Amino acid sequence: MLTEYAFWFLSFVAIFSALAMIFSKNPVYSVLSLILTFFAIAGHYFLLNAQFLAAVHIIVYAGAIMVLFLYVIMMLNLNRLEEDKKSTWMKFLSVAAGGLLLFVLLAVVKRTDEITITAQAANSDCGLVENLGKVLYNDYLLPFELASILFLGAMVGAVYLSKKELA
Repeated sequence: MLTEYAFWFLSFVAIFSALAMIFSKNPVYSVLSLILTFFAIAGHYFLLNAQFLAAVHIIVYAGAIMVLFLYVIMMLNLNRLEEDKKSTWMKFLSVAAGGLLLFVLLAVVKRTDEITITAQAANSDCGLVENLGKVLYNDYLLPFELASILFLGAMVGAVYLSKKELA
């Protein structure tokens, strides 16, 4: 029962913050709303017992990509209040594309009423980090280590290429 309330709360937060991101006029507030949306989606991953996926989602999306977005927005100073005038033709195409998307979404929702799928987890601990580590270090040890050597070589190459010559 508690997980159902958590699901509905996280869903409400995700939808509300996604709408706030779309309708916000300030780009910094849009990025912050998107970060909140990512945290709500990570909460859904926790409810699905996929802790590793939730942690990676928070680290990669909310931690790295959104910080880069904020940095670029603040660097470019996109806080202009004036907006370029859009032609009537572009407005019409925007409304037509939005209407077409709404039509497709309603058709999909109508189709899902006919087909009911019950999701059942075959293994309740399938998303745990312990199981991922066992598979990664037992079955795929050689490819994992080769990928780490490849990343190490790429990192050394990037540092070497970015160094300035002292001449």
